[in-house]
Amino acid sequence: MRRHDMQRFEDKVVIVTGSGSGIGEATALRFLDEGACVVFVGREKSKLDKAASGFPQDCTLTVEADASIESDAEKIVSETVGRFGRLDTLVNNAGVHAEGKVDELSTDAWRKVMATDLDGVFFMSRAALPLLKKVGGSIVNTASVSGTGGDWSMAAYNAAKGGVVNLTRAMAMDHGKEGVRVNAVCPSVTRTDMTENMMGDEKLLEKFNERIALKGPGQPEDVASVIAFLASEDARFVTGANLPVDGGISASNGQPPQ
Repeated sequence: MRRHDMQRFEDKVVIVTGSGSGIGEATALRFLDEGACVVFVGREKSKLDKAASGFPQDCTLTVEADASIESDAEKIVSETVGRFGRLDTLVNNAGVHAEGKVDELSTDAWRKVMATDLDGVFFMSRAALPLLKKVGGSIVNTASVSGTGGDWSMAAYNAAKGGVVNLTRAMAMDHGKEGVRVNAVCPSVTRTDMTENMMGDEKLLEKFNERIALKGPGQPEDVASVIAFLASEDARFVTGANLPVDGGISASNGQPPQ
């Protein structure tokens, strides 16, 4: 059953990476609810199948793949075209994080974050752009407030998401005249598998809530609705935007509540 009256994506095809849980799953479901055919992408097929269950098989496709691997990115796009014949929107959502300062991070941890969070955006976008140019499509990247400002002990994640923020701007400039819009969402702390440990730390949550103007943390659906907006014709004159979905964290100058 459709939950949303709007059907902005009828006859459209959308790829969502990292759609087995969290923001990716909520985003995929939002596009399905608004009439799109959706390609669920992730490294665990069981999660993808569970996320896509309950929707007609003729409008869903699950692809077990790792977007940080160049050949997998090409496979994802190829299988999408083979099944649906077109692509209208790419949502680059897959992401991981590793805590640590530069002098604490292992090379493997650094490279894993860079590969998933930044290389994956590059590989997927490069593979998808020829199709998106044909239809005047769009790309929406999941960046982060961690890409617009620094965190304590999050050097790799800050660097990767900062790359996504500026890659979003660069692609918007390069491909706008070709009919492709490129934007990003920048969430703050959101209730997902990635933040599960944080959600159990009451003292830490209190610190976050001091900085969030609205009641926080956010829900995956809060981010999904903004991704859907950026992909829709409602945002047809919006490109190169890195839109905070952060409950007002970035409205602050950093000083504590008084």
